[in-house]
Amino acid sequence: MNQYESVFIMHPVLSEDQVRETVEKFKGFIEAKGGSILQEENWGLKKLAYPIQSKRSGFYHLLEFQVPGEVIAPLEVEMKRDERIMRFMNVAMDKHHVDYAKVRRSKLQTSK
Repeated sequence: MNQYESVFIMHPVLSEDQVRETVEKFKGFIEAKGGSILQEENWGLKKLAYPIQSKRSGFYHLLEFQVPGEVIAPLEVEMKRDERIMRFMNVAMDKHHVDYAKVRRSKLQTSK
């Protein structure tokens, strides 16, 4: 299983329930394909660097997960089809990125 990080931006007009529903949809997709969620971060509503679909802000969310490599293409297709997602980026994590993510997770948990 490979480790990936996914950051996606959702429309700013969504309610909290709709944002949560969207995130749960993709978490469920990953878990249904045999993957596991390692970390989830809600970055909240942030201003965009440039307008996307005439929107100047969006809800950012990060998912860090492990999944077989052949699942990424269907995941990206599902993200493209979902009208609530404005942009997304899925990144395969190398060993240095994985080590950095572990340190980052531990810092986040100690600050809570």
